[in-house]
Amino acid sequence: MGTMKDRCALVTGAASGIGQAVAEALGAQGARVLVSDLDEKGARAVAERIPGAIAQRADVSSRDDCRALVERARNEWGQLDILVNNAGLQHVSPVEDFPEEKWEQMIRIMLVGPFLLTKYALPLMYARKWGRILNISSLHGVVASPYKSAYVSAKHGLMGLTKTVALEAADKGVTVNALCPSYVRTPLVEKQIADQARVNNMSEADVIERVMLAPAAVKRLLEPSEVAAYATFLCSDAAGGITGAAQMMDCGWTAR
Repeated sequence: MGTMKDRCALVTGAASGIGQAVAEALGAQGARVLVSDLDEKGARAVAERIPGAIAQRADVSSRDDCRALVERARNEWGQLDILVNNAGLQHVSPVEDFPEEKWEQMIRIMLVGPFLLTKYALPLMYARKWGRILNISSLHGVVASPYKSAYVSAKHGLMGLTKTVALEAADKGVTVNALCPSYVRTPLVEKQIADQARVNNMSEADVIERVMLAPAAVKRLLEPSEVAAYATFLCSDAAGGITGAAQMMDCGWTAR
C-alpha cells in the first residue's frame, strides 16, 4: 500500500471499537492521527498509544466542533489528507415509539456531522491534490432491518453523500468511499444485542444466532481489526481508482 508517513488523518469516534482500530492501523502505517471522540479521556488514551497522534474531544453533531477539528489539523500539521467519518450510535425501537429527539440526534451525528467535516476538510485536500474520505457506513446503508429507522436512514443518506462528493472531488485527486461492514464486535453492537433481545422478547444468544447472523453466509461477528485493515487500504495510494463505492464487508449478507 506504500507508506503514509507524509499523511495526516482525522478519525472520529476513535476512543473505541472500529474508530480506535482504524486510528491505530493508520498510525502503524506512519500517518499522523487526530483521534476524536465525545469521550475525551478515551480519545487521549488511544492517542497515547499511537506515535505522533493527538486527541481532541468533539461532538460531531456540533458545527463548531466539526470546524474546530479541521482547524486543529490545519494548525498542527498544515494539512489534512485523510478523513474517516466513523462516529455513530444506535437506538432500537419501533417507529411509533421512537423518541423524536433521539432520532434527530442520530441523523445529526451520522449524516450532518460527516457532511460538515467533509465540507471543512475538502479545501485542505484540494490544495494538495490528494485526499481520502472514508465514511464508515454499514450493511444497513444498503439494506434495512426492523426497529432501526434512524440508523438505517442516516446510513442510507451517508451513501448518497459519499457518491455525490466522489463525483465532485474526483478531478481534484480526492476519493470518497463508504465501508459497509455487517455486525462488528464493538461496544455499540454489544449494547444492541441487549436492546434487540428486549424488543424481540428473546435471549441475547438467540439474537446473535437468529437475528444478527441468520442472513449471513459467514456465521460470526467481524473484528474491528478486520475493518481497520480494509479501511487502511481504502485510504492508501493503492486505492486511487476506487471512489463513490459502497465497499461491502458483510459476511455474505447481500449475496442472496
